[in-house]
Amino acid sequence: MTDSTFPFAYRDFRLFWIARIFAMLAQSSMVLSIGWQVYDVARLTMSVKEAAFRLGLIGFFQFLPVLLLTPVSGLVADRVDRRLIASLSLMVQWLGAVLLTVLAFGSSVSLVMLYLVSTALGVFRAFYMPSMNALAPNLVPREVLPRAIATNAMAGRAGAILGPVLGGMAYALGPGYAFGLAAVLLLVAVCCLIAIRTRMNAAERSTAHPFEQMREGLSYVFTNRLLLGTISLDLFAVLLGGATAILPAYARDILHVGPQGLGMLRASPAVGALTMAVWFAWRPLRDQVGGAMLVAVAVFGVATMGFGLSRWLPLSMLSLIVIGAADMVSVVIRQSLMQLHTPNEMRGRVGAISTLFISASNELGEAESGFMAALLGPVAAVVVGGLGSVLVAAAWSRLFPELRAARRFDAPKQVK
Repeated sequence: MTDSTFPFAYRDFRLFWIARIFAMLAQSSMVLSIGWQVYDVARLTMSVKEAAFRLGLIGFFQFLPVLLLTPVSGLVADRVDRRLIASLSLMVQWLGAVLLTVLAFGSSVSLVMLYLVSTALGVFRAFYMPSMNALAPNLVPREVLPRAIATNAMAGRAGAILGPVLGGMAYALGPGYAFGLAAVLLLVAVCCLIAIRTRMNAAERSTAHPFEQMREGLSYVFTNRLLLGTISLDLFAVLLGGATAILPAYARDILHVGPQGLGMLRASPAVGALTMAVWFAWRPLRDQVGGAMLVAVAVFGVATMGFGLSRWLPLSMLSLIVIGAADMVSVVIRQSLMQLHTPNEMRGRVGAISTLFISASNELGEAESGFMAALLGPVAAVVVGGLGSVLVAAAWSRLFPELRAARRFDAPKQVK
């Protein structure tokens, strides 16, 4: 007999989970391939610092569309079938992977084209993430949701582990093979999403004016201090402490491990994250959730400094594994609080704002890392960023006592 408290007991969630893991495999493979090719092309004529700056531009070009489109993408996720929006977003990403495959086999991929595709990926990621995040709670009962979020995170992290490894191996054969692999994986993800039967109930859709609905979503986040503190903590910690953008520089010029070593480095945070996600799926976090998030962010910062100072591949990978595990604690707590404390009819808009914050921490954080590396050098940029994450955790503990006081997901303590 199937355990109804486990999310895999529900057919549509199983399809959603498969789509999630294949999409993440493709996206993480694409990120590695684009980053390596940009850095490799740039290093033909530029110094390490100048090439690191070019890596930072990838994050900037992916973040800008998310910044501009967040109000629209959140509204779309609340008014249109979320399954359809996510499917169409992945289909356009598939077209981008096909384009890069054709150009790579034709030996005509330029920096400009890589930046254009990165920008396009950012445009459709702005629609994909809010729709996917808002769809998940509709596929399982509310009491199963925290476990479903951890299980969903397992798919994301498993994809983030295997994607860079597969991408690095494929790239060793040639960039066209890496981009072609991403195209195949994206197509599988689209097919799984299309097969999901769950639709958004039309009765749940607001009839208010679109601009009023956008304002409602923004107001909900910025007046709920627990959600605001949770989302903004992740934003500033990863914005300062993110080191993934300059991993190509570490792989090529500091650790000297090549594209396959880069794949191992890119996969290492996901190993730690997957381990933590499996633990949370088996033993869901039930108490002291706010304090656990603050501690996790501080550990994230310390491990980032350790990675920045390392010159030995195993130690660098271990540091990245700890980074991933600490980040997963933050992800599960943030997503659980956001989904359980947001009405279903607003999850798209609130999710879009969360996506903006996450994108700011990830893509804009990559840009910040690249630009800091251009100014200070890769090592100093990573170490300073890790220290910044530790300071953010300490500051947020004081600025948002609601976060410190949050004991459980379902009934956070109110601070007066």
